[in-house]
Amino acid sequence: DVQLQASGGGLVQPGGSLRLSCAASGLSFDSVIGWFRQAPGKEREGVSCLSKIDGTTYYPSSVKGRFTISSDNAKTVYLQMSNLKPEDTAVYYCAVNVGPYYNGEYCWPIDASEYTHWGQGTLVTVSS
Repeated sequence: DVQLQASGGGLVQPGGSLRLSCAASGLSFDSVIGWFRQAPGKEREGVSCLSKIDGTTYYPSSVKGRFTISSDNAKTVYLQMSNLKPEDTAVYYCAVNVGPYYNGEYCWPIDASEYTHWGQGTLVTVSS
């Protein structure tokens, strides 16, 4: 039974910070891990990727410099979010891409269709 559980969301003021966590069971975070978000009426957007294969990361311009993905063991990954904006309000999902990979690229372009395991999501609301 493979499960990914995202947690840590909540209500924060603009400019605030949150750390999201993703815990895995039934698999290890030893490949490629991504964080995605989806706001009402919007498409799912990749906001971070960490390749445990080569150590590379990827962030789109919308979050670069504010979000950081990390993993301290094989079972937990994190998304540290700072200087949050109302536009960051969304349900955030963690996901795993076990491959295959193409052209030596693991995190870019970040493509949701390549991620086969998904958590249930955690809601982040940025509002005053």
